[in-house]
Amino acid sequence: MIEKNYKEDFPLLQTNKTIYIDNAATAQKPAVVIEAEKRFYEESNANPLRGFYPLSLAATEAYEDARKVVRDFIHADSEKEIIFTRNTTESLNLVAYSYACSYLKAGDEIAVSIMEHHSNILPWQMAARMTGATVRYLNCEKDGTLTDETLAAGINEKTKLVAIGQVSNVLGCVNPIKKIAKLAHAVGAVIVVDAAQSAPHMPIDVKDLDADFLAFSGHKLMGPMGIGVLYGKEALLEEMPPFMTGGEMIQSVTTEGAVWAELPHKFEAGTVNAAGAAGLAAAISYINKIGFETIEQRELELTRHAMEGLAKIPHVHVIGSEDPANHTGIVAFTIDNVHPHDVSEIMAADGIDVRAGHHCAQPLLTYLKVYNTTRASFMFYNTIEEVDAFVESVANVRRRMGYGE
Repeated sequence: MIEKNYKEDFPLLQTNKTIYIDNAATAQKPAVVIEAEKRFYEESNANPLRGFYPLSLAATEAYEDARKVVRDFIHADSEKEIIFTRNTTESLNLVAYSYACSYLKAGDEIAVSIMEHHSNILPWQMAARMTGATVRYLNCEKDGTLTDETLAAGINEKTKLVAIGQVSNVLGCVNPIKKIAKLAHAVGAVIVVDAAQSAPHMPIDVKDLDADFLAFSGHKLMGPMGIGVLYGKEALLEEMPPFMTGGEMIQSVTTEGAVWAELPHKFEAGTVNAAGAAGLAAAISYINKIGFETIEQRELELTRHAMEGLAKIPHVHVIGSEDPANHTGIVAFTIDNVHPHDVSEIMAADGIDVRAGHHCAQPLLTYLKVYNTTRASFMFYNTIEEVDAFVESVANVRRRMGYGE
């Protein structure tokens, strides 16, 4: 049973009595994260990597210490494999421009699951246009399952890159990354994993997954906005050209050209978000202190309670698996004859924050013939009482829309 009230660790949730269950979009920030970012600006504010005076050295130390925290968090071999970006979207675009556009050619295929967030579709469509490659979609079952037959047909001798989310931001299902990586590598393809929805909820081991690239955002795992991570195998990153050019990503510059800096700085042009990196490190430390075993247990209990409650309400349909364990805290649903935007507004009037629309996953919803849903997404700091309030609000939506039930 849920006992500790983790909401006490989150300043916004103490001062604002909203029931926040839009965590798949962004998570709230614990005090330790806010304090870490504030402390950087109060104690170490200088340009990292560029000065030899104490403040700049302190800023550099904070920034590089954060990289080590991320390395350990995802079990990478080296800090050289950890690139700081703004978010998952930038990380995936980095791979698309620096890897895909450099190595793909006409006739090659990029395998992308139909359930991807737009951020893991549009970069590959762009790369295909620029190289003459083709994007091939891997269709899933209604619960998000990618069958062995689908994977075998979609990952073949023409496949050079596979892009797949570890957790769907609509269905909440966990995809079999290790199996897909093995299939990709068997045909000489690389695998790019979008871990934006998985990193806050489950342990990640890039070596065990055998991911070639893996991306996630700080803000979804309670870190600051504006800081993200790209993991890449060192051998691949060494051969890739820079994504952006400018300050600090060079070793030397002449009027004729430049020699790029060593990894990871080759991919971190311009003044970096050192304060955001410090905040991200604090968020990871906070997660490690709680432990994923506790996080997974609490979120499963919340999800199960929500789905059991919704199942008792007429005209409500949960999208995806019937098993709460296959939702990773995400419960997307429809209500007969009520648009999700109306559902969201009614629930907002009850002080409940949910997301409505296509969730940046239009190809999936079109494929499922759903088009729009309302999505509740739970984090371990939510409570059973909040779930009860959510279910009660959903139960009253049709009556408040004038349906009389």
